[in-house]
Amino acid sequence: MASSVVMQSILASPVKPAISTARRSLSGSASSLRVRCMAKDGQKEGSSPQTSIPASESKASTSFFDVLAFSGPAPERINGRLAMIGFVAAMAVEVSNGQDVFSQISNGGVPWFLGTSVLLTLASLVPLFKGVSVETKSGGLMTSDAEMWNGRFAMLGLVALAFTEYIKGSALV
Repeated sequence: MASSVVMQSILASPVKPAISTARRSLSGSASSLRVRCMAKDGQKEGSSPQTSIPASESKASTSFFDVLAFSGPAPERINGRLAMIGFVAAMAVEVSNGQDVFSQISNGGVPWFLGTSVLLTLASLVPLFKGVSVETKSGGLMTSDAEMWNGRFAMLGLVALAFTEYIKGSALV
């Protein structure tokens, strides 16, 4: 209590009077400094603000610019989902037909890529525009962090596959 009074008196007044006020308050004389604390709406006195606000009450922003912002929830998640599907599809076609990624793209892969991209982007954006966050729907092994890491590894895998096939000059398998 005494340290609180000293700190508040130092912050509230110039240096010389603060030191003399602090000495007086430590020696036991009465101080004219009052501290008042008010609770926020719906919060009991004495409870901390971190424990009184439920986690389900905070809702994600549904603004177009917030959802698609560089650090927003949509861009990396959508790119990761597209990379996961693209990596699996590229490897499946390569194993079944022996075509590398570049020949898959040049032999009619662009319409499939565009169609899949539009479909997955819309499917990913609809819940975000409704205010549903991915973190609220994840649980167990299928968490939002696991999806983000899987998407990042799929992006790296797809780039590594294309680079390796370019250097090698043929399909990986």
